Amino acid sequence: MENLHADTSFDLFARVSHGRTADEVVRQIELLLLQGVLRDGDRLPGERELSKRLDVSRPILREALKELEARGLLVSHHGGGTYVADIIGQIFSRPVIDLIARHRRATIDFLEYRRALEGMTAELAAQRATAYDRQALRTILEDMQRAHASGRFEDELAADVSLHNAIGEAAHNIILLHTLRACYRLLEQGIFFNRHLVFASDKARGDLLEQHEAICDAIIHADPVMAKAAAQAHIDYIAGAIREAERTGEWQRISQLRMQQRSVGRGD
Repeated sequence: MENLHADTSFDLFARVSHGRTADEVVRQIELLLLQGVLRDGDRLPGERELSKRLDVSRPILREALKELEARGLLVSHHGGGTYVADIIGQIFSRPVIDLIARHRRATIDFLEYRRALEGMTAELAAQRATAYDRQALRTILEDMQRAHASGRFEDELAADVSLHNAIGEAAHNIILLHTLRACYRLLEQGIFFNRHLVFASDKARGDLLEQHEAICDAIIHADPVMAKAAAQAHIDYIAGAIREAERTGEWQRISQLRMQQRSVGRGD
């Protein structure tokens, strides 16, 4: 986390103004968490450095960090530093997740939900993206293109999630941002469907890359209508790929494997 911002012309942790109280420190870190600048697992600078950057005494900083830890926003590892806690967490309980895995209707509803959400997010991103946001999209898309060209399948999948997260950030809507992050966590865990099914063929991978390029192009060129349409077409394509997998019997096989793996993980 610290290296990410080392070479920028502005500091992530700005000097605390006003009375330089623990409450002011808490508020600044809260905003960084709320705005998605600090993410799950990010490590905060050491106490000495952070107190210097915030321009507060170390006792005040300790009081603020203790408050944030008590509220479950930060976690400390003895001798290992202070980290952002898993503030997204699971949005469904284990019994609900098991139900979802057993019933196809949940997947249909999930894709319907994502279609609306992704369309709105891309539309807002096209209207609000800053120069930094557009550069982030270009960088991630280039990573995806390289992974695709070299056949690095898992890297391409990882870039897929990173790209959608970056679009969420470019929309500059706090509620959307955290909703999307929770949504993509479920996607990475394979709760609703196995993403490998959608990438099953070279043609599908090529189609998906073109769809991501179209979404990014519309956002970068500030075209909200095209951005929304491209994002929704992307989800429609995924829904179609899943229907095809179900038709050919692959859906059932994967569902059985998922349930079997979950049983092993629980020690059943």
